[in-house]
Amino acid sequence: MRVTCFSSFTFGYLDRARVLFSSLKRFHPDWDLVALITDEPPPGFTLRIEEEPFNRVVYAHELGVEDFRSWLFKHDVVEICTAVKGPFLRQACESADAVIYLDPDTALFESLEPILERLERDDILLTPHLLDPNTDRQAILDNDLSASRTGIFNLGFVAIRAAGEGLRFADWWKARLLEFCYDDIPSGLFVDQKWCDHAPALFEKVGVVRDPGCNVASWNLSQRRVEIGRDGAITVNGAPLRFWHFTKLGPTGDAMTRRYAQGSHAVDEIWRWYKEQVAACAVPAPPGYWAYGAYSDGVPIPRAHRLIWRERADLHARFPDPFDAGGYRRWLEEHEDMEPA
Repeated sequence: MRVTCFSSFTFGYLDRARVLFSSLKRFHPDWDLVALITDEPPPGFTLRIEEEPFNRVVYAHELGVEDFRSWLFKHDVVEICTAVKGPFLRQACESADAVIYLDPDTALFESLEPILERLERDDILLTPHLLDPNTDRQAILDNDLSASRTGIFNLGFVAIRAAGEGLRFADWWKARLLEFCYDDIPSGLFVDQKWCDHAPALFEKVGVVRDPGCNVASWNLSQRRVEIGRDGAITVNGAPLRFWHFTKLGPTGDAMTRRYAQGSHAVDEIWRWYKEQVAACAVPAPPGYWAYGAYSDGVPIPRAHRLIWRERADLHARFPDPFDAGGYRRWLEEHEDMEPA
């Protein structure tokens, strides 16, 4: 089976992506490993593909999205790194039998061969945030209600067959993410995730991966027991740990993990290992670097400017490149009373 596995990120997340792809290469050296990057290299940095753990790079501007810079400007960095997943997923179906997406802040600890086996009978595979109901009130507030707001399934992972219902899903997801991949929970949107709440109703052969060793993260640790055996094997509720989602690396992730790790020494060891790996893969980029985060003169783009651009299609013909500081931004300065609807 020809497998394409990709991750979507900016150069600010290249350190995490290097850890992910190194772990993928260890267990699946025959897969086509693709870095989908919505960014440009930071000053003084050259990406040398022969030195990276992925096979190739696809830049977002190569996806064939119409009026790419105008479309990109509508999104913040999180929104756009999820929005591009749809077009690439569909594109990858042309040359692969199966396509797998993993967030850059994940890492494999075992083979994903069981995922490929599932794709022999299911065309679409998703992992829910929760496999078991929480009983603790704080856990319900933190995890159950969060999943209700942001999506039942965590789209840090998705796998499809590049045919049948999987291909139909790819067409649908591409269309939705091109137009409606925004962080706007009051409107029923949370980037790509909320859309997949519809997947079991809209498509046949949707498989829910209930393996507790898949997509382990702070939001499900309250119901998962992590252990490291004397032989070094890591298990989750008795099953092999396959991949961990190290979401919100830093103080927030540390706090949520500590809250639900239940004092687990194994969890502490896994996180210590991951932080060491990420530190070893550091990229010389300024803090918060993103090439599309500022106007042409280097002034950061406020989110409000992106929202107005999103809502005012009449401005798109007038300002072909919204990143040009002398065009759209100057118009905004002349209309200081403008606010997003």
